[in-house]
Amino acid sequence: MGKMSGSRREGIHFSKLYSFSCFRSSFKDEHSQIGQRGYSRVVYCNDPDNQEAEVTYKGNYVSTTKYTAVNFIPKSLFEQFRRVANIYFLVVACVSFSPLAPYTAVSVLVPLLVVIGATMAKEAVEDWRRRKQDIEANNRKVQVFGRNGTFYETKWKNLRVGDLVKVYKDEFFPADLFLLSSSIEDGICYVETMNLDGETNLKLKHALDVTASLRDENSLRHFKAVIKCEDPNENLYSFVGTLFYDDQQHALSLQQLLLRDSKLRNTDCIYGVVIFTGHDTKVMQNATDPPSKRSKIERRMDKIIYILFSTLILISFTGSFFFGINTEKDIHGGKLKRWYLRPDRTTVFYDPRRSSLAAFYHFLTGLMLYGYLIPISLYVSIEMVKVLQSMFINQDQDMYYEETNRPAHAHTSNLNEELGQVDTILSDKTGTLTCNSMEFVKCSIAGVAYGRGMTEVEMALAKRKGEVSLEVGNTSSDLRHHGDVESGKAIKGFNFKDERIMNGQWVNELHSDVIQKFFRVLAICHTAIPDVSKESGEISYEAESPDEAAFVIAARELGFEFFGRTQTSIFLHELDHKNGKKVDRSYKLLHVLEFSSARKRMSLIVKNEENQLLLLCKGADSVMFERLSKEGRIFEAKTKEHIKKYSEAGLRTLVVAYRELGEEEYNIWEEEFLEAKASVTADRDALVDAAADKIERDLILLGVTAVEDKLQKGVPECIDKLAQAGIKLWVLTGDKMETAINIGYACSLLRQGMKQIVITLDSPDIDALRKLGDKGTIAKASSESITKQLRDGKAQLNSTKEGSVPFGLIIDGQSLDFALSKSLENSFLDLAISCSSVICCRSSPKQKARKCPISILLTWKWSDRNVEDMQVTRLVKFGTGKTMLAVGDGANDVGMLQEADIGVGISGVEGMQAVMASDYSIAQFRFLERLLLVHGHWCYRRIAMMICYFFYKNLAFGFTLFWFEAYTSFSGQPAYNDWYMSCYNVFFTSLPVIALGVFDQDVSARLCLKHPLLYQEGVQNILFSWPRILGWMFNGVFSSMIIFFFITNSTVHQAFRRDGQVVDYEVLGVTMYTCVVWAVNCQMALSINYFTWIQHFFIWGSIAFWYTFSIIYGFLPPTLSTTAYRVLVEACAPSPFYWLVTTLVVVSTLLPYFSYRAFQTRFQPMYHDVIQIRRLEGSYVEESSSELPGRVKAKIGHLKERLKPRES
Repeated sequence: MGKMSGSRREGIHFSKLYSFSCFRSSFKDEHSQIGQRGYSRVVYCNDPDNQEAEVTYKGNYVSTTKYTAVNFIPKSLFEQFRRVANIYFLVVACVSFSPLAPYTAVSVLVPLLVVIGATMAKEAVEDWRRRKQDIEANNRKVQVFGRNGTFYETKWKNLRVGDLVKVYKDEFFPADLFLLSSSIEDGICYVETMNLDGETNLKLKHALDVTASLRDENSLRHFKAVIKCEDPNENLYSFVGTLFYDDQQHALSLQQLLLRDSKLRNTDCIYGVVIFTGHDTKVMQNATDPPSKRSKIERRMDKIIYILFSTLILISFTGSFFFGINTEKDIHGGKLKRWYLRPDRTTVFYDPRRSSLAAFYHFLTGLMLYGYLIPISLYVSIEMVKVLQSMFINQDQDMYYEETNRPAHAHTSNLNEELGQVDTILSDKTGTLTCNSMEFVKCSIAGVAYGRGMTEVEMALAKRKGEVSLEVGNTSSDLRHHGDVESGKAIKGFNFKDERIMNGQWVNELHSDVIQKFFRVLAICHTAIPDVSKESGEISYEAESPDEAAFVIAARELGFEFFGRTQTSIFLHELDHKNGKKVDRSYKLLHVLEFSSARKRMSLIVKNEENQLLLLCKGADSVMFERLSKEGRIFEAKTKEHIKKYSEAGLRTLVVAYRELGEEEYNIWEEEFLEAKASVTADRDALVDAAADKIERDLILLGVTAVEDKLQKGVPECIDKLAQAGIKLWVLTGDKMETAINIGYACSLLRQGMKQIVITLDSPDIDALRKLGDKGTIAKASSESITKQLRDGKAQLNSTKEGSVPFGLIIDGQSLDFALSKSLENSFLDLAISCSSVICCRSSPKQKARKCPISILLTWKWSDRNVEDMQVTRLVKFGTGKTMLAVGDGANDVGMLQEADIGVGISGVEGMQAVMASDYSIAQFRFLERLLLVHGHWCYRRIAMMICYFFYKNLAFGFTLFWFEAYTSFSGQPAYNDWYMSCYNVFFTSLPVIALGVFDQDVSARLCLKHPLLYQEGVQNILFSWPRILGWMFNGVFSSMIIFFFITNSTVHQAFRRDGQVVDYEVLGVTMYTCVVWAVNCQMALSINYFTWIQHFFIWGSIAFWYTFSIIYGFLPPTLSTTAYRVLVEACAPSPFYWLVTTLVVVSTLLPYFSYRAFQTRFQPMYHDVIQIRRLEGSYVEESSSELPGRVKAKIGHLKERLKPRES
């Protein structure tokens, strides 16, 4: 809400109003631990010269960088060489200085330095950005109280524990501060904690009464105190300490603690004492690195690297074995077999007398020679591609939400391909599927339902039943669609339409007096603060929750405008039901009994102008009906009926009631209540609760409110599309089962034709046992009931032909407790993962905070994280072996987002904590459809093809070395020039594969969304399965055989040039290398589905660059170019035979893959092949994925059956 004027706030003494411990500190059990381990911090306030202040705490300098100038090189190198492949190349580079190396050391070192240097440069740039943020934060300015008794300006980093500081409005707190006083007379201030917990609503902090008056330099000059408190810890929601001041002890709580990086709002200034500095502050204690996540493709890639290492060792061993045999035969019976090698005068590396040792040295040489089987540029290329993919996600205009100016954002690039493999989505409801913006839409007053129109849930319910649903208390002719209001300015929080009570018409109703009391309670019973705009004069409200704001706005729109409050009074503009005129009325505010999750209600005690003492109360129906008096239940039956219908319509309800207090009764109660408030014992809060409970009795029912948290735009369509893609969706809601089912239909989580499996303990037998009160019998019967229901549900699934009918599982909170027990958890998991949708609904808010493992999955409360919950979380995560995505919008979803394989944060109204902890963030749930079905599918396909192609091109190149070595009696001689081999991965074949990873598309974004079943290619991991990987690897080996044997058999035994010279070693190497470069780049051209000019430039440019490099390098002196000296220009290029062989070999190499793809596309097409063929043939028509040819649908179905869940 808008800001409130300072003068109005200064008139409100909240310490006189609020009655619960959030505004008053009391001594609890924890305070007895002060001075012991964990509670040993001693702060000397405003007393830096105190000789007893011997302990030196950390300064306020903060560093969030990963590296420093000193440790950057060693630490970064350590990070790089944690990768097995990089260690291998480092060892090879070191050994290359020895005589064992088949090539020069420089030719190995340069590519390694390029790859390592590029990655280190990327790390340095990212860390420098963090460094600049640290410099900015550390050099912010703050006012500090000096020894001369005045404030002076200093930098944040210069603060020390015990300093007294002054912070102004809209400034961040420089450290964790003890709130001494504020510019507001009562010592309160408003704090925004969005940077800490993501919540946008302002928090009210309150100074102790003994320090609240310290607001000028003279009084601060004489202030000296000692604080003993807890040691630095990461708990944002607790603080234990004791203030020793004026020979008295005062308990400190979280209400006196101002956390670093939170902001002072709507308060001119505050004075505070520094308690925790720098990395001791709570925000920095929480600044731990998020859990490291790796995609399944990346983990499988490691296994492929191990396979290549094994291949490397195998062929090296093979070569050394045959080398040893041939070497041993060189001297036999005193005769020299290969006399031209002079085996009698050779080194140990070729000594026939020590052939075993020579074979061992040859084995080491082979490990270096065949190192090109391992792609040195693979990791850096993948990192580069993923960063570019993330940029495309960030800049996607179709995922930009104009209303809040928020685009999609990839916080990590490591999981891009994982977005294309999601099998299960875990989601909260409020704020994730809904707007978390409450609107007052209906109410029931004196047993009469008011409010026209249908909610989204009601419309879905009517559609499902195939009938027109009549609203409560209205006829069908009165129905209006929800939101269809008369032309005029829309009012946020108010979407109510009923001519019977609007525009003052309620005075004509039968129970107009009850209506007056109902809206009077809504206008008074709250903690909102009005803010009058100076420009327009309009009143807005700053409330603790959207619900409370909606109630105050509804009361205003219906004639009861709350416009002001002081420390003891509340002021309303009321419509008098007797004369129909607006009058100003004031109510003396005596006590506020605030709302809590345990109490489930809120009450105010006021005195009106007629000196009547009134208790005004609103709360949950589960606690309110039991507090009604006999005379106050006149409308109970009708109200309960309306509550049920409102719940079925997906509305949130609160019961409104009141009672009139007698003067004597009130005085007796107040004396007891004030005594409980003054208590300093550990059970103070319990005493206050008990006293409040005594007065909140014998209430008179007025009615019930109904507010709607509307579904976000596009949610039903998005969920329906995700379901078509075969993605399972689990949603948790705190609603009742009937409400949850109806909401499920409204958002397409439950669909027409879907069979429901309902697991509940709401049965007559269980209810009868509950009345008896035997907990053991109830537990046994409940467990047996759940066991039977799980077994029946599984049997129902098995009896239906797999895949023909989708199932939805709905389970209530009580049943969850038993379903997740050790004996039943596997049965429950087996049933749940077999269903397309799962709804976990719970009957009470209390269960949301219980140790329910599924609640950990979906709304992981920080206070409930324990070992048991983590075990069950992993059961669901790893039990399926599939990718799990979690989506949430609130700070309570952080654990869920970090535990899931992928965390997606919704940048909604609950702040940015979920967004900051997520891997990807979007502004609306509907954008999840495009994120997964388009970007996820593309990224998965690109990365999978990119990795397969990497291994293909390296095997095609590496095995030509092996065939050549076998051709030369395993001599260890490389087939190519040193620099040819070094540049192969870095310059001649790397850019086309990067272009593939960034730009390739099998189908357009429109077709990805039109045919969501295409997404199953990623879920089933079709493009990166072991058969496909091994197929590409075999293609590489086969290509190397074609290249080598075709060239050697066609060129070695005949004249190569006009002068009759035959092919020599240098010409053979250049010819083979040319064919390899052409073949792997043309193979890339065959694999690409979507050509851009960039891909053409990289593919044909890489081939052209090979010729350019060969010419330039060949013109260098022979001492530098060695075997490449003018080979291309003088020997190869003038020979027509060279060009003919190149053409024939490249065509022959490409022919097997081309034939395989032609056969597959024609007779066994993949899903994307069918779409591509239709589009190219021009026969593509607008049709849904369900209208695919039977052959394709059968293939996809068969694929789902054949591929079992497994962990990649």
